[in-house]
Amino acid sequence: MKILHVAYIYPHTPNVADGITTVVYNVTKELVKRGHEVAVYTSDMLTLHGNGSMNSGHTVINGVNVYHSRSFLRSKTFIATPATLSLLSKNLNSFDVIHIHDCRSFQGISSYVFAKMKRVPYVYQAHGSYLSSLINSPGKALAKIGLDKLVSSRIVRNASRVIALSQMEAEQYRGIGIPDKKIAIVPNGIDLLPCSELQGKGFFKRKFEIQERKKMLLYLGRIHETKGIALLLKAYAQMIKTQKCSNTILVIAGPDDGYLAEAEALVSAFGISDSVLFTGYIDSRDKIGALVDADIFVTPSFFGFPMTFLEACAVGTPIVTTTLGDTLEWINGNVGFVTSPSCQDLSNALYALVTDFGLAESFSNNCRKIAQEVFSMEKIVDKLEETYYEVICK
Repeated sequence: MKILHVAYIYPHTPNVADGITTVVYNVTKELVKRGHEVAVYTSDMLTLHGNGSMNSGHTVINGVNVYHSRSFLRSKTFIATPATLSLLSKNLNSFDVIHIHDCRSFQGISSYVFAKMKRVPYVYQAHGSYLSSLINSPGKALAKIGLDKLVSSRIVRNASRVIALSQMEAEQYRGIGIPDKKIAIVPNGIDLLPCSELQGKGFFKRKFEIQERKKMLLYLGRIHETKGIALLLKAYAQMIKTQKCSNTILVIAGPDDGYLAEAEALVSAFGISDSVLFTGYIDSRDKIGALVDADIFVTPSFFGFPMTFLEACAVGTPIVTTTLGDTLEWINGNVGFVTSPSCQDLSNALYALVTDFGLAESFSNNCRKIAQEVFSMEKIVDKLEETYYEVICK
C-alpha cells in the first residue's frame, strides 16, 4: 500500500516526541518494515513545548518519506504550513489511503479538502482530543466552535473509517452519530525496544537526589487544572497523614500549563512540601527513567489513551487512575486500580500499592505481560493494516 499520514509534528527521533507524535512515529516506522510505502506531511516544528524547528524539505526517517514544511503561524496544534497545500495538490492521487491524526490542525484540514476533491479515501483518528473537547469543554473558544461547524465535524463524519482507541471512545463516536460499521477499535501500541535498552533502576532518583528507600509515586504530564492534580495532592496528603505512610515521595513531572502556582500553593497548604517534587519538563530519557524508578504511576484524569500508560506497563509500573475523565477497561484489577474521583478512594488505592508488596508485584508482572501480548506495535499495526485494506477495497 501507499499510505500518507498527516500530522502537525513528526520528529526526527522519538526522544523529542510526545503524545500523538509518538504514535505516528512508531506506526509509520512499523508500516515501512512491512513493505508499505509511507509518507508523512507535517510541519518543521520539533515539539509543542518549545521553539525548536527542523530544516524544511524532504528527508527519510526509518524508511519513511517525511516532508517537513515551514511553519508560518502557530496556535497550539494549529501550525500553518502553506507548502503542504502544494504537496497535496501534486501528489495526493499517488496514495491509496490517507490517515488524518487531527481534525483541527492545518495539515488535517488541508488533507481533508484535497481528499474530497481527488476522491482519495481517508481514515480519521481523534486520539481522544476531538471527542473529549466536545463532551467536556462546553465553554470552549468561539474560534474552535466555528472551526468545528465549518470543517472539523465534517472530517469526522465523512471519514471512511474512524479509529477509536477504546470501547469508551467507540461509544463516544456512536454518541455523535457515527455508525458502527465506520468505527474501528485500534488502541495505541508501544515499541518495546527502547524500553529494553534502558539503564538500570535508580537513574532518575540519583539525578533528582531522591533517597533510594523512598517509595516513589509519579504524575507525568501537563500541569493543568483539568488533570486532577488537586485531587491527587489532597489524596496524597491524606495517605501521608491519616494512614501514616511517610516513606514516600510524589514526583510531579511535566511542563506548567497554567496550574503550577496553584499546585505549589496546595502542597504548602497541605503541609507536604518535603514529600513532593516538581521537576518541570523532562525529556524522553528522564521520562522513562522516572517510570522505571516509580512504584506507582498515577494519573487522576485523562482523555483518550495516554502513551504514558503503555510506557508504564512496558517497564512494569502499576497504574492508578480515576473515573474523573475517560477510562480504559483493561486497567482496573489487572495492572492497577481505577477508583471513583474521591479523595478517600484514591488515597486507599495509593496506600494499598505502597504497602502491599505482593499486590504491587502481581500488577507489575501483569503490566509487562499486557504490553508484550496485547499492545506491542506489531499487534496494533496488524489491526491498522486491516482497517486500511477495508477502506481501499470498499
